[in-house]
Amino acid sequence: MTDETFLLDLLNSTPVVDGAPRDELDAAWLRARGGRGTPGELAATAAARDALQGLVRGSAAPSALAPLLDGVHRRAVVGDEGVAWELEADEERRPAVRAVLAWDAVRRESPGRLRPCANTECARFLLDHSRPNRARWCSMALCGNRMKARRHYERVRADGAR
Repeated sequence: MTDETFLLDLLNSTPVVDGAPRDELDAAWLRARGGRGTPGELAATAAARDALQGLVRGSAAPSALAPLLDGVHRRAVVGDEGVAWELEADEERRPAVRAVLAWDAVRRESPGRLRPCANTECARFLLDHSRPNRARWCSMALCGNRMKARRHYERVRADGAR
């Protein structure tokens, strides 16, 4: 699993299902994505998720990430293939730090492409890889069709009222 996929999975771990928010982040979720699923790891990853969701929605500043990165370093390791960078962080915080670093990479390499779904009833996020960068919904099958059907219904109803 790429770090970008991990980031998007983490951001989308609080979906709205049948009108109610749900938290899917648990020990099994972490283990399925390379973590150990310990309580400390879960708490750190949840804190990272909350801060990153706030950043992407525009309700938090990047300074919200500072506590998550306290004491984290990257160390250069030279080998036969060249230079590799190893992350130095507490074991409990590795998934959280991975998500923060993935967010930073997306922010630098694909600015403006990570955003919340345009459906105001949805709590998911999308990473737009399309050339024109105009994707609006987390999923065309879910939110895209719903939003288009809603707009169509409103147009037909407005035309019928005339």
